Amino acid sequence: MSEQRRRPARPHRSRPPQRRPGPRRPPTEDPARQAALDTVRAVRQRDAYANLVLPGLLRDRRITGRDAALATELAYGTCRAQGLLDAVLKACSDRPLNQIDGLLLDALRLGAYQLLRTRIPSHAAVASTVDLVRADLGSGAAGFANAVLRRVAEHDEPTWVRELAPDEATDRVGHLALAHAHPRWIVQAFADALGPARAELADALAADDARPAVHLAARPGAVSAEELAAMTGGEVAPYSPYAVHLEAGAGDPGDLEPVREGLAGVQDEGSQLAALALTRVELTGSDQRWLDLCAGPGGKAALLGSLVELNGGSLDAVEQAPHRADLVSKATRDLPVTVHVADGRDSGLPEGAFDRVLVDAPCTGLGSLRRRPESRWRRQPGDVAELAKLQRELLAAGLRLARPGGVVAYVVCSPHLPETLGIVADVLRRAKKSGPEIEQIDARPYFPDVPQLGDGPHVQLWPHRHGTDAMFCALFRRV
Repeated sequence: MSEQRRRPARPHRSRPPQRRPGPRRPPTEDPARQAALDTVRAVRQRDAYANLVLPGLLRDRRITGRDAALATELAYGTCRAQGLLDAVLKACSDRPLNQIDGLLLDALRLGAYQLLRTRIPSHAAVASTVDLVRADLGSGAAGFANAVLRRVAEHDEPTWVRELAPDEATDRVGHLALAHAHPRWIVQAFADALGPARAELADALAADDARPAVHLAARPGAVSAEELAAMTGGEVAPYSPYAVHLEAGAGDPGDLEPVREGLAGVQDEGSQLAALALTRVELTGSDQRWLDLCAGPGGKAALLGSLVELNGGSLDAVEQAPHRADLVSKATRDLPVTVHVADGRDSGLPEGAFDRVLVDAPCTGLGSLRRRPESRWRRQPGDVAELAKLQRELLAAGLRLARPGGVVAYVVCSPHLPETLGIVADVLRRAKKSGPEIEQIDARPYFPDVPQLGDGPHVQLWPHRHGTDAMFCALFRRV
């Protein structure tokens, strides 16, 4: 038997390293939903603002037209409805929500929103969400998402509300909180602010939960509202002589030529009306020196600066945060505005020197929840006390800075009573004891043609009544 020959050994080849399992690349065939999901994740992971994140994603990824509109609806809607979505998902999942991976929970919320609050067919909403989950987290997570979302799809939103919300007859606030996706404490705050008009609570919440139109402010002396409407395809607003409304979802207003060129700015009509009320109060004597004590990011300062320029006067604008002061400088370029980086409570400006003073104080922002979809779930009742102290101190400083006979406007974008009537009552009481001597002015005549302003002397605007943010304005004269 012949000797068996051994084959020469093959050169040793090391195996390529095994790839560690991990998230797969996001699908490219669904850019709208991917952008919406990435926005929702940024809000959860980084405490980002959806209205700042999404426009950048749309620009960077060149998402336009219907895809951009869909991404906007899904991203903002999912953030806005989070409380309702979580209640439904909790009922449909065999795991507590706090034990579900955050990335997966983001996708479940996005899918549930499509099922409950859009006209997207159920099979498309489920399948598209499952595809996103599979691409990011693999088949196991995709199977879980499929099972949960199919349970969500078994009922429509009204049925889920009837099943999960407290009985409206015994707990109206709790029922409306779930039905309109607001924290309970905010619903109670709205109810208290409406007072005798509490029957409007459901309408107020519904308007607050709707996607708002974009409001522009034409710069006085640069362009008229009619011209701005023609340039942008918008409509002249009903109350502010400088406001133009653009249809919701019309795209990033920062891309509009009049905004880029400084002829107009993005500013809610209610914010414009509050600033204009300050300028409409009659004065005796000088009217050349105006002050915006809390000026960032600069919308009201730009409007006031344009108006005071027409009078041959000037505006001082105070902002504590340097980056916000930079925004004020950009918004008021080429206007007679001097920006001061300082705390409005101790600005270093001379007391008794200003003819008109605007105190647009930091607040909870409960009046602009429709424009900041995630903010309702971030604010807490405990935030109010610290803000109220700051508001009271800023208003007191503004009153000291006004000259005798001068006018001060206290403005907040909130209807919450501790930030509105509570501050006014406290400042009036303190001024009566220790000065300066002041009187409150009925603000209603300085909101001409605006209906349903109540009994005064303050003005509280509402989205469901006026189509504006829920701005509060109280006017004072230093005696």
